[in-house]
Amino acid sequence: MSLSNFFDNPERLDRWISIAQSSFLPLVKGALLYSLTLAIASFFFGLIIAIFTALARISGIKPLVAIARIYVSIIRGTPLLVQLFIIFFGLPSIGVMIDPIPSAIIGFSLSVGAYSSEVVRAAILSIPKGQWEAAYSIGMTYRQALQRVILPQAARVSVPPLSNSFISLVKDTSLAAAILVPEMFRKAQEIVASTYEPLLVYSEAALIYWMICFVLSIIQDRLENRLDRYV
Repeated sequence: MSLSNFFDNPERLDRWISIAQSSFLPLVKGALLYSLTLAIASFFFGLIIAIFTALARISGIKPLVAIARIYVSIIRGTPLLVQLFIIFFGLPSIGVMIDPIPSAIIGFSLSVGAYSSEVVRAAILSIPKGQWEAAYSIGMTYRQALQRVILPQAARVSVPPLSNSFISLVKDTSLAAAILVPEMFRKAQEIVASTYEPLLVYSEAALIYWMICFVLSIIQDRLENRLDRYV
């Protein structure tokens, strides 16, 4: 059916409108209850992993540096979808059974940890050495200097790239549909299976993803402007 014939067919157009209206709420519910929740939880745990990985990389302790390098290399060198499949479908073959949502959180957290560790490491290394020396001169230990002087400054530097990583993670949660997590894209697949209207439903899901990312971009801009006041 051509595009002109489609708009000349009021029954098909009415059907599309009906499907769009009925599918909007389930899609938004999937986005809020699963996609965003999954992204927030994964980013939280991933950021913790990233900080420890970055500290291991700059520690100068060879075993820690080696472990951190290998971890980052493996995660960055393999597709995220493959990692999710290994966790959810592969581990049961050795007796490790993990439910879909925890599997997705583990997979996304490991991915965020590897990529964000490079951001955190670069942010820490960007702080002038004089800041370390000033902290040591007033009697701070390495841990105190890191916690009270270096990390707060590094956090401001890393906000823009980490914000971009979070927005990308929100979109990447669609991969969790492949391991049966009922997030928004999974809901879209279920609706398509019953309506046989993939163009409409997937376009509607894409629009919701875009709306969420647009709002997150606005929040990112305001956060960056607020932090720039202290520069």
